[in-house]
Amino acid sequence: EDMQKLGGSEALDEPYLATPLLRMVQKRAGWLVILFLGELLTASAMQFFEGELQKAIVLVQFIPLIISSGGNSGSQATSLIIRAMALGGFTLSEWWRILRREIISGLALGLILGVVGFTRIAVWQQFSHIYGEHWLLVAFTVGIALVGIVLWGSLAGSMLPLILKRLGLDPATSSAPFVATLVDVTGLIIYFSVALVILRGTLL
Repeated sequence: EDMQKLGGSEALDEPYLATPLLRMVQKRAGWLVILFLGELLTASAMQFFEGELQKAIVLVQFIPLIISSGGNSGSQATSLIIRAMALGGFTLSEWWRILRREIISGLALGLILGVVGFTRIAVWQQFSHIYGEHWLLVAFTVGIALVGIVLWGSLAGSMLPLILKRLGLDPATSSAPFVATLVDVTGLIIYFSVALVILRGTLL
């Protein structure tokens, strides 16, 4: 049941093959609609930064990389926390210990991905020169944004189940797809905010 919630669907009351198709659609439709509406906010965020995208089209290439990295880190954290809660690995009063661990691990993971992203841009630039004369600033933008987004994904993914538990709700409903959708929207804001700071006066 928890695995189904983590996947963004309600639990089935019967075996899979014995469940009527209409009921299966009903079980899955609610979450899909909620997640779709959440992704509409991602589109709104991109529209907000449309001017920046037109000036620095190179930034568009890294949007899938940026948002997937944040979503993946958030989904990982959510799965780990819900699993630990199910096993009684901690109490809610120990939330600060979880926060501290996720800050450290989120920064470490973000730095790893940031270095990989920076290196990828640097290597590709040497062979194709596709990122232009300001490629180093673009590389720093992607690298720093990855650190921030992966950190934020880890924090959101770990804290949301605890908040729901404190509110008396089922923490499994803070499913990985929901966290990923949340981090998608905020990840774009982080990415373009970093770009505005680093690329202002050059590409922007």
